[in-house]
Amino acid sequence: MKKKWIAIIGSGVLVIGLTFAGAGFAKSHNGEVRNGTIQIENQVEANFPEMAKITQDQAIMEALATVQGQILKTELEDENGFLVYGIEVVTADKTIVDVKVDAGSGKILSTEQDAKDNDEHVGFRDRDENENDHDNDSDSEN
Repeated sequence: MKKKWIAIIGSGVLVIGLTFAGAGFAKSHNGEVRNGTIQIENQVEANFPEMAKITQDQAIMEALATVQGQILKTELEDENGFLVYGIEVVTADKTIVDVKVDAGSGKILSTEQDAKDNDEHVGFRDRDENENDHDNDSDSEN
């Protein structure tokens, strides 16, 4: 009887562990859209507005309900074969977040910090600082 309870408890712990592992794996692919309500195959981008079931304003409202900030950019786009609104939001701390909103249901499909834009800004600042350092070095040599 004791072995039976140990087996049941062990199985429960295993199931709970796998559940948390799965949730962690899902979060590691946070920025990737894997599903949606409007599949687009071989569609011309000009047809995207006709295919959307929600308006751009509705998508913006959903995005801002998830990420507080100001809208930088909004576009209808093909994300892994699904029609989504890609909405870039800049937060109060100047972080840019890319929010993907399902163009059929209005559901938030993913949010991801837009590292590319943030890295570009940092890269420009670092390059300018390095140029200034270089200028100072050449002044000291003269």
